[in-house]
Amino acid sequence: MARNMGRTTAPKISRFKRLLDWVLVAPPKPPPIVPSARKRIAFIKRGPFSHTNTRVAELLREGFPEFDLEVIDLDHEIFLRSKKVVITNIFHIVRMYGWDIFRRKRTVRDCFYRTPYIFRFVKGLIDRIVGPRRNEFAFSIQTQSLYDASVTGLPHFVYTDHTHLTNLYYPAFKRDRLFARNWIDFEREVYREATRVFIMSRHVGRSIVEHYGGDPGHVTCIYAGSNVETTATTPNNDNYSNRNILFIGVEWERKGGPTLLAAFQRVREKLPDATLSIIGNAPEFDIPGVTVYGRLPIDEVEQHILRASVFCMPTKVEPFGIAPIEALVHRIPVVASRIGALPDIVQHNRTGLLVAPDSVDELSAALIELLSNPEKCRAFGELGHILVKETYTWESVGRRMKEQIMTDIQRLKGPPNRP
Repeated sequence: MARNMGRTTAPKISRFKRLLDWVLVAPPKPPPIVPSARKRIAFIKRGPFSHTNTRVAELLREGFPEFDLEVIDLDHEIFLRSKKVVITNIFHIVRMYGWDIFRRKRTVRDCFYRTPYIFRFVKGLIDRIVGPRRNEFAFSIQTQSLYDASVTGLPHFVYTDHTHLTNLYYPAFKRDRLFARNWIDFEREVYREATRVFIMSRHVGRSIVEHYGGDPGHVTCIYAGSNVETTATTPNNDNYSNRNILFIGVEWERKGGPTLLAAFQRVREKLPDATLSIIGNAPEFDIPGVTVYGRLPIDEVEQHILRASVFCMPTKVEPFGIAPIEALVHRIPVVASRIGALPDIVQHNRTGLLVAPDSVDELSAALIELLSNPEKCRAFGELGHILVKETYTWESVGRRMKEQIMTDIQRLKGPPNRP
């Protein structure tokens, strides 16, 4: 008993000490801004955003070489330089979401940028950093729509994969999981104040119009790039006849893992040599034909993709799916849920098959159809590879982004003065 008590209290003391050290350490001074004769782009982000922010920064530097890029990382500005704000916001989080956090329906991390207090703070922070120098900037751009980084008089663009109310399109989503209504009202300002909202998939644009009253003429789908090379290796799946299904996902329940298991058992009744490989999660069960690999290095994941005849993603909620894009890059057809961004990524009966979420009947039928027809798998995979190269590369995203930004800036300047 004493040993157990020792194990539980030590981490708490350690966490408290880390918190105390964080509070007592003086925040670093901001680096001086070096004057430049060139115009700037203000790029406002928070953290890595699944490597998207790194890619967007590269696109801005390459697409607008005539401008300097000034990156403002809100996580850095708030957590390293505004400790009083962090502590104050935690009180607001507890007041607004404390009961849900206590019941483990939410985490403090999930709620941090979803209070009116932090929304107003970020708005004021950007006004202080960019506002007095607005004439130095050609435009500003932010990723995600958790905050409003627009500055009056400066063209501003938003690039996002999601709106909060997009969740209402998912059958499995429960309305009591929505964040506070007054924060959603602030989110509406993000779309209203933007010169243009760039989105990664069409259902997000539909939400901006239907849920937030956005102007459809100011919403443009430019998609997103994958992080794998599009010069993919030839599949190693016996010309799509090995009947191996691949599932990749860390969140087993959200990604539809239980539905896939039920469907796979029906597949085995028709095709006894079918197999299922599971990567990312490590659920415990003993089902013939199923191999669980858990988390793997990226190069090993790629080898499993190449060995699959079909990639399966029967997810319940999906703002944007990188894994099916990576499968199509490698010429592997996809069976996925008909929700979120997936109908953009997977063209039904051309690059894969789309099914209703949580439908064991539809999922098993789709898997049997493809596994029974290697030639159809090959044709779907080849076309998918072509379409991904045309749409889901960062190069194509950057080209669409630049063309639209230049068009909007010219429109805001108005027609040239006639002599």
